[in-house]
Amino acid sequence: MIEKGSQMALTTDALAQDFPDLSLLTGEDSAARQLSFGVNEPNPALGIARPRTAQELADLLKRCNEAGQPVIFGGGLTNMVGATLAKPEDLIISTELMNGIEEINTEDRVVVVQAGAKLQDVHDAVEKHGLALEADLGARGTATIGGMISTNAGGNRVVRYGMMREQVLGLEVVLADGTVLSSMNRVLKNNAGYDLKQLFIGSEGTLGAVTRAVLRLRELPQHTSTLFLALPSYDAVCGLLRHLDHGSAGTMTTFEVFWNSYYRLVSTPPAPGTPPLAQDYPFYVLTEIGGVDQETTEALALSLVESATEKGLIEDGLLAKSEAERAKLWALRDDIGQILQLYPMAAFDISVPLSQMPQYLENMEAKITKEFPNNRHVIFGHLGDSNIHLIVGSGTEDPEDLHRIEELVYEPLPAVAGTVSAEHGVGLYKKAHLHLSRTPEEIAMMKRLKHLFDPNNILNRGKIFDL
Repeated sequence: MIEKGSQMALTTDALAQDFPDLSLLTGEDSAARQLSFGVNEPNPALGIARPRTAQELADLLKRCNEAGQPVIFGGGLTNMVGATLAKPEDLIISTELMNGIEEINTEDRVVVVQAGAKLQDVHDAVEKHGLALEADLGARGTATIGGMISTNAGGNRVVRYGMMREQVLGLEVVLADGTVLSSMNRVLKNNAGYDLKQLFIGSEGTLGAVTRAVLRLRELPQHTSTLFLALPSYDAVCGLLRHLDHGSAGTMTTFEVFWNSYYRLVSTPPAPGTPPLAQDYPFYVLTEIGGVDQETTEALALSLVESATEKGLIEDGLLAKSEAERAKLWALRDDIGQILQLYPMAAFDISVPLSQMPQYLENMEAKITKEFPNNRHVIFGHLGDSNIHLIVGSGTEDPEDLHRIEELVYEPLPAVAGTVSAEHGVGLYKKAHLHLSRTPEEIAMMKRLKHLFDPNNILNRGKIFDL
């Protein structure tokens, strides 16, 4: 282990000399690169290294480890927890040039991709073969597979297909000392010893760098019916979730919920969207059901809507009749850039059991409104998997006020079996609250694993927890 301060970190000149073929951005080229979603400050990092192969990355990490050079891994930079924020002494390693889709095997139903491949590109490639990667999220055009694996990303289809972890069959990872750990499993069942890839999924780059992955594919639905529904209450939302999931025999793939506050935000100017339904309902649900053909799937969807309406679960709704109509509905869900209207703000990605959600939100909103009467907040999320996104505009520029709002949101979570992070990870922004979701024993084990895999603490130093 390198003693702190015992060796000088690398300079960009030294990196250029040691790795003449490495694509390295420095100076203004590096400073102009964005660090993370919503962060528009100049990038202060030492530079940005862009390896093209796993071996080039392995050689680079080995050199950094020998010199005690801290590194930050960057994918699509769509995280919202400060996981890719860098300091002046940090070297950013971007996977943007490692973006190949190496193989699509229709018989094995797998796709082999490099870490820098964008999610949308993978979707487009496999769908040409009648297959689907059942991981999807709003940042699909920017998010990279390596970043999604490193954060165990969630998204819009978790309610049926699970998190990113459930899509990963095999991984190739480069460790801090340059070791290339290849576990490129291609089968659904493999119980030959420890499943080492699981250690790296969701570890936010603190244990190693994902370079390649084998992802599970499924048959592409022949048709997907998209419904946008207005509901009278939270109880109706939960009732509709069970009604649709049961009635569709498990073919419901998504269940996205807008509280009225979020719907108004994304369907009122300056937002480009227009309200497909009236803006005065308490809740709205965007849901999809897959099937074998359009006629059968739409008939099932409409039948379920009719029976749900008879039960008082739905007050209004529509069925998308074209891909253009479907895209307009999803544009409302994906237009999270509108939350910047609430700036200065605090953004939360939490999970709460559905049974506890109403009471938790009622108590939390009352406390925030009492202390910050000028606040403006919106709520939306996947909900079918217990995940909601809460955005609170504090109405004040004082950072301490935002910290206080964090306390009001996070501190009640243990009592309702909730978690401070549903799908974005911990990064920098949530590590002070990690103890609310993990026991002291769990955190201690995480630190032991970190020390084992990265004894010199060069990988995403300071993220998740401090050593």
